[in-house]
Amino acid sequence: MGTQPVGKLMMSMSLPIMISMLVQALYNIVDSVFVAKISEDALTAVSLAFPIQTLMIAVGAGTGVGINALLSKSLGEKNFERANRAANNGVFLAFVSFLLFVVIGACITGVFYNVQTENADIRQYGKDYLYIVSIASLGLFMQMTFEKLLQSTGKTIYSMYTQGLGAVVNLILDPCLIFGWGPFPKMGVSGAALATVIGQCLAALLGLVLNIRVNKEIKLSLKKYPPNTKTMKHIYAVGLPSIIMQSIGSVMTYSLNKILIGYSETAVAVLGVYFKLQSFIFMPVFGLNNGYIPIVAYNYGARKKKRIIQAFKYGSLFAVSIMAVGMVMFLAIPDKLLGFFDASEDMLSIGVPALRIISTHFVIASFSIMMISTLQALSRGVDSMIVSFSRQIIVLLPAAYLLSKFVGLNAIWWAFPIAEVVSMSLCALFLSKAYKKMIKPMED
Repeated sequence: MGTQPVGKLMMSMSLPIMISMLVQALYNIVDSVFVAKISEDALTAVSLAFPIQTLMIAVGAGTGVGINALLSKSLGEKNFERANRAANNGVFLAFVSFLLFVVIGACITGVFYNVQTENADIRQYGKDYLYIVSIASLGLFMQMTFEKLLQSTGKTIYSMYTQGLGAVVNLILDPCLIFGWGPFPKMGVSGAALATVIGQCLAALLGLVLNIRVNKEIKLSLKKYPPNTKTMKHIYAVGLPSIIMQSIGSVMTYSLNKILIGYSETAVAVLGVYFKLQSFIFMPVFGLNNGYIPIVAYNYGARKKKRIIQAFKYGSLFAVSIMAVGMVMFLAIPDKLLGFFDASEDMLSIGVPALRIISTHFVIASFSIMMISTLQALSRGVDSMIVSFSRQIIVLLPAAYLLSKFVGLNAIWWAFPIAEVVSMSLCALFLSKAYKKMIKPMED
């Protein structure tokens, strides 16, 4: 990571993750496509579960960001003992996260749906789905952690294998367990949840095997590297702001659902479909970002200024290219995209303008993502947290609420591009300060 040409390095590290995340995004979409065939109420129920699922991903991914930054920086500094402590404490924290969501799933699933809707079918579908994905989330947290360990040492091709396995298993089991194909029982929405957690568990198991066999830069042994308070503090110094930053998305989605359900349950389904579809565009950029962060963190630890700047230029170019393609798709064929989800006339009338309006912020978002990733790689997690909080809580939600009150349903979607412009401005401000303080003084 300190010598190979940056563009080639970034593609070699990021491309496997981008492909695996595309596969993940595909199975997320297919998951909802199958659920939509049960009924629109089932699709709405899964959409309403999204804030809790976002929270789980936030905890796993945020902790992974902290592990990634500490481990890559330690390797750049040739501090292998600290790198091993980071890896093993990361595995321990993944298990703690799982226990947290077992409690959440067991205690609040019913209340969570009861306060959102009075539709009995949506409540039942939602409880069945969310209960399973939360109390059986061990595979999710372990998979994400083992993938971060592989990414931190540059072995991103193997994380593609783990994500690919989970996605393929989910794709195969989804229709079997939802509709009762072959020897499988007909489980409906519960089958979709069970297919997801089985795929995650098998992916986690493969991730463990790969880290033991091929990831020679680290050694997994909780006996030799037991839980260490100092190491966990280092992980969460970067990881906690990232967790909070991504958890804000959970609050934002929940609040938007509350605003939209005041118009109709179909509007909530449209938002859920949008998040599934946009993941097909955003996931590759997040995959790029997973390869980008270790490169910047490593070269910051190694004090290589030129390589940090090159990484940002290449990363931004790749991200903008991906997002531009996504924006064109959403603008040109929104009806075709919604058609995958058996969209009714009502859903099309709401969804077509929604997808077109929201997609106008995609290219702007690509710059924001790369700047936030740079701040995280430089251990400036608080800055990225402030940006995310400002975008989603201070700007997006108030804008959505005011637009809903004074203009109407179709205007709500303009809150997304409005918030993204503010986000990019804040990112540029924080990154400029970080550059002047941390990168510019380096001797290249």
